[in-house]
Amino acid sequence: QVQLVESGGGLVQAGGSLRLSCAASGRTFRGYTMGWFRQAPGKARECVAQITWSGGITYYTDSVKGRFTISRDNAKNTVYLQMTRLKPEDTAVYYCAVTRGVGHNPDLVDYWGQGTQVTVSS
Repeated sequence: QVQLVESGGGLVQAGGSLRLSCAASGRTFRGYTMGWFRQAPGKARECVAQITWSGGITYYTDSVKGRFTISRDNAKNTVYLQMTRLKPEDTAVYYCAVTRGVGHNPDLVDYWGQGTQVTVSS
């Protein structure tokens, strides 16, 4: 069974940093895009960042460009999201996601993690 196990969420002050990790297991993920979505209460789920299998293509939503960095270690089937200069607007539940190909629509996600809470205080 495919499992995506997230870690690294927590409470941080504005301007601080967090590093999220997501370890995937249960199958090979060769050729799959991995990334992160987030959802705040009352808001739609939003694609934050994605990275292709080779790492050759990355995507970031405009609000996090220059602050977040996505990376992956295919030997560990793990994707990371290094978040710096965090803002209160970044507060949300962050979900690891695995998709085939490139796309930012949550309806296209093949596998989801359970989510990890990120809270950024003012």
